[in-house]
Amino acid sequence: MTDLLAARHPVVMGVLNVTPDSFSDGGRYADLDAAVAHAAQMVADGADLVDVGGESTRPGSGRVPTEVELSRVLPVIRELATAGVPMSIDTTRAAVAAAAIGVGVGIVNDVSGGLADPDMGRVVADAGCPWILMHWRGHSRRMGELAVYHDVVKEVCAELSERADAAVAAGVARERLILDPGLGFAKTAEHNWQLSAHLDAIMSLGLPVLFGSSRKSYLGRLLADSDGAPRPAVERDVATAATSLLAVAAGAWGVRVHDVRGTVDAIRVWQALEAHR
Repeated sequence: MTDLLAARHPVVMGVLNVTPDSFSDGGRYADLDAAVAHAAQMVADGADLVDVGGESTRPGSGRVPTEVELSRVLPVIRELATAGVPMSIDTTRAAVAAAAIGVGVGIVNDVSGGLADPDMGRVVADAGCPWILMHWRGHSRRMGELAVYHDVVKEVCAELSERADAAVAAGVARERLILDPGLGFAKTAEHNWQLSAHLDAIMSLGLPVLFGSSRKSYLGRLLADSDGAPRPAVERDVATAATSLLAVAAGAWGVRVHDVRGTVDAIRVWQALEAHR
């Protein structure tokens, strides 16, 4: 997985939600065979790694017991590891991260940036694996009330810098850290656009940046129909590819998407153009 950290090409992370209630594809891949088949398709479509998650973090969602999260993700991870699929584990729990690493996961994708579980830093440090630190202010039920900023770009940068420093203090090598601005997590649509327009500020912190706009509600509102109804989540993939490509062009290390093929196609077009400049 350290190869991905040093990759010169944009890293495409495919989303695999093995949950019944994720905001855009809840239940579609809760079955083991369906999850494995979808992961294989994403790799065939160009995904560099598959991000396996067993607990929904959509706004307003509640938590599930650790045992439930483990029962969802571990069978899938074992199957994918056997097939040689590179994976990250999307979790805020140290126990889940440790178990996932033990059966083949190479990256921890922690949407809480280490805030939800004080043991996460120790687990990552012991494993020596990369750790994605997302900007986060609290669990899903409190997202709305926490979306208050005087200057969202400066504050997100400051808070991400604090999380990176805390990770290093916990024993994680700085060169194994990746930052994520956390679009949609305690952010309004305006906050998401501000952060997207100023990714350079986050990159100035000196660490790789993962960008995750995929199918998020701010894109649905942007694409609302004439009656004001937001575009459904599964119809936001073109907008996702556009925002992801703009992030890549701005220097993002990687993008996290549901529709791998469309995003990879867009990136390839951009790369072909850049090769002729």
